[in-house]
Amino acid sequence: MNPEIPGLPDAVSDKAIGLWSQVEALLNDLLLPWRLYQLGIVVGIVLVAYLLRMVVAPRMHDWMRSLEGLAKWRMRVLVLLHRRIWLIATMLVAWGVVFVMRELTWPSRSYFVGLFATIVTAWFVVGLIARLIRNPLLRRVATWGAWIYVTLYYLELDDSFGRMLEGLALEFGEFRLTALAILKALVITALLFTGARLVSSATSNRIQGNEDLSPSMRVLAVKILQIVLYGAAFFIGLKSVGFDLTGLAVLSGAIGVGLGFGLQKVVSNLVSGVIILLDKSIKPGDVISLGETFGWINALTARYVSITTRDGKEYLIPNEDLITTQVVNWSHSNDYVRLDINFGAAYDDDPHDVRRLAIAAAKSVDRVLSIRPPVCHIVGFGDSSVDYVLRFWIRDPTEGLTNVRGGVFLALWDTFKENGINIPFPQREVRILGEIPKSPGVVLD
Repeated sequence: MNPEIPGLPDAVSDKAIGLWSQVEALLNDLLLPWRLYQLGIVVGIVLVAYLLRMVVAPRMHDWMRSLEGLAKWRMRVLVLLHRRIWLIATMLVAWGVVFVMRELTWPSRSYFVGLFATIVTAWFVVGLIARLIRNPLLRRVATWGAWIYVTLYYLELDDSFGRMLEGLALEFGEFRLTALAILKALVITALLFTGARLVSSATSNRIQGNEDLSPSMRVLAVKILQIVLYGAAFFIGLKSVGFDLTGLAVLSGAIGVGLGFGLQKVVSNLVSGVIILLDKSIKPGDVISLGETFGWINALTARYVSITTRDGKEYLIPNEDLITTQVVNWSHSNDYVRLDINFGAAYDDDPHDVRRLAIAAAKSVDRVLSIRPPVCHIVGFGDSSVDYVLRFWIRDPTEGLTNVRGGVFLALWDTFKENGINIPFPQREVRILGEIPKSPGVVLD
């Protein structure tokens, strides 16, 4: 009868003792004379690989720093390989030793060395595949879990270890949650989330490249696809543990009622974001004005709209503000934008010449459209000048409005100067009537 392990239930204790018996048998097998030399060869392989790493790693690092203009994905591959030089060297040296030993001796003499080479190779493959998982914590859990599993699998200890984890469980009525189920759920969830991300990225690129869909519909389709894929990955992960999703639906309904009162603004922004995508009133690339903010839309997210101004500032405007306040969309139905410039000319200048020269000056600016020619009108007679308004059209508001206005003002200045048109400015004349009485102590020059 096997002794029990203190602190563990009887079933778990028996399974842990059975696992230890297998490990003990494996260790005893290694201590046989014809197996000890294989263990020594494995230690030698590890030391040789470490020496190779000390020689190769610095040189590879210097070589990588000398590379210029290399694609990002290639540099990432080089960094990934650089971090795993020891593992790669161990794998290559181990398989080389196995090949030589099998050529010189019979296979049983190299069994444990071959087993070590197989496990190291499995570790290397697991490390490469795990890089597809973006979340660092999830990637680390999946990597270590896979490393432990492949090690136990090749040592033929996986069944005993699985039975021991199956014995470690929490019970809630009829629901039983085991440590093995939790590990499976973590691995399955990591794989599903990775698959969902890969499918989402590939499909999103195709949707964004579809010119038949409007920009807002592309964003909406991508958001719906991501919600479906990641939601399915999450629920399948829960189902793999054996969690009853019916109970989750009831619980989520109760939680939703409570959160609805505390997250009204968040929900309002989410709903407003869906409305904006559906009615196509605002889409990526549009030029809008909202209060004092003027810029073009970079991205539409679930909670806010990203707007970049001409001075490089990026504003995150909540979706609700775009629904409830007045928004000027300069490129909603078309890209044509009319701009007005007010200026004045002296009363001595012929208004007909001023209007003709102002129109010619506006036409000389590159961004001013000729298909919608500029016009100039008199709008009033001021105290010091005749007041005019010059109107012209552009078709690229994303390139800025102030710069094109400045270009037209500069063209007006040059044209008026060449043709003798005066731009008046207010002048004041002060006249002193009569003599100024002299006060004691005041000297007037």
